[in-house]
Amino acid sequence: MKIWPLIISIAFVTSVHAQTPYAGMQSRSIKALSDQQIADLNAGRGMGLALAAELNGYPGPLHVLELADKLELSADQRASMQRLFDSMKAEAMPLGAKLIEQEAELDRQFATRTVTPESLKTSTAAVAVTQGMLRETHLKYHLSTGGILTPSQMTKYAELRGYGSGHKRHHHH
Repeated sequence: MKIWPLIISIAFVTSVHAQTPYAGMQSRSIKALSDQQIADLNAGRGMGLALAAELNGYPGPLHVLELADKLELSADQRASMQRLFDSMKAEAMPLGAKLIEQEAELDRQFATRTVTPESLKTSTAAVAVTQGMLRETHLKYHLSTGGILTPSQMTKYAELRGYGSGHKRHHHH
C-alpha cells in the first residue's frame, strides 16, 4: 500500500498551509496592505472604518446616495448628501495616500534592515495618528448625514440595509 505516504504528505502540506495564514503576502508591495486596501485608501473608501456609526443608526453619505430613490430623497437632500460625500472623499483621499506612504516607509525600514527601536516608535505612532484621522473623517460624515434625513427615512434606511425595523435611530441636527 503505497497510498499511505501520499495521504500523509498531503495531510502534512495541508496542515502547514493552514498554519501559515500569511503565505503569499510576502510578495505584496507593502506587506501590511493588500492591493484592495491600497485601492480603497486611494479612492477614499471607508473600509469599515465607520461601523461604529453605521451599525448604531448613523448612515453614511455614500450608502444614502446609493439608496436615494428608495429613500425618496428630495432634490435638496440629494444635493446635500452629494456635497457631504464629495467633502468626505476630498478629506479621506489625501489621508489614505499619507497612510500608504507611511506603511511603505515602515515596510522599507524592515525590508532594508534599517529599522531601529526609535524609528519603529516614530513610524508606528505616525501610522496610528493617520489611521485615527482617517477614521474620524469617515465617522464625522456619518454623524452629519443623520441631520439631513427625516426620521422615516432613517427607519427606511435601516430596513434597506438589513438592520431591521427595530434598529436604533438617531436624528441629530
